[in-house]
Amino acid sequence: MSELRRETRLRTFLKGRIVFNNGNSSMDCLVRDLSPSGARLMLSQTATLPDGFDLLIPAKDRSHKATLRWRKADSIGVTFADEAARPAPSAAEAAPAALLARIHELEAENAALRRLLKEAEMMALERTL
Repeated sequence: MSELRRETRLRTFLKGRIVFNNGNSSMDCLVRDLSPSGARLMLSQTATLPDGFDLLIPAKDRSHKATLRWRKADSIGVTFADEAARPAPSAAEAAPAALLARIHELEAENAALRRLLKEAEMMALERTL
């Protein structure tokens, strides 16, 4: 297979966040390959993504304007519009709507975990009786 990239992508295992819809929508992803001009991202669903979005990589303290190039069931390939990445926005600079959405996601996840914990405690209690 011929290589179409200008640079070699380095294998990574970094947490990323895809932000779109003017900061009102976002989803977590896993950055698996990374180069100065693009990346391969793993995520649970690719159908809802627009052609362009911001990719935040907190561990690298970077934010990229990304353009979708290809899509598979659980991964996508993107190129960066800005080969020189910008620093990721600080929490104070992040869009309030995106922060509120993230808070709601975390609250829902917290509630689900509390339910699972309560169920596990009930099952353990039933086994001891």
